[in-house]
Amino acid sequence: MRNIVDKTLDSRWLWIGARVLLAVVFLSSGLAKLLDFQGGLAEMRAAGLEPDWLFNIATIAVLLGGSVLLVLDRALWLGAGALAVFLLLTILVVHHFWALPEAQAKTAMFWALEHISLVGGLVAAAIASRLRRQLEGKA
Repeated sequence: MRNIVDKTLDSRWLWIGARVLLAVVFLSSGLAKLLDFQGGLAEMRAAGLEPDWLFNIATIAVLLGGSVLLVLDRALWLGAGALAVFLLLTILVVHHFWALPEAQAKTAMFWALEHISLVGGLVAAAIASRLRRQLEGKA
């Protein structure tokens, strides 16, 4: 049984699948903001971010660029870092549960916790990428 688990965890396909699964939330959000640009602008305005077009373009670039680096495992640390910083800034700007009325605070706190969990996943992916490259002699 241990041999099966070890082979599965060492599998190139599992590593690719894990990166794709981690990137889905960022890819879908970035594509949604790109394909529905007006909707993305409305999100930026709702968060108080002006100029809305600049923040929407920057958000799209971070979400899609970081996702591509993550999925392709190229400079994964950079993509993961950009996405992690984006998530942490989103907590401060949008999901600031500590400053919201009680009715909104609970939902915002859940979003903030989800974002923090994703940051942990991104850090783990960056570590795994580095260790895999070391094992393959590419680091």
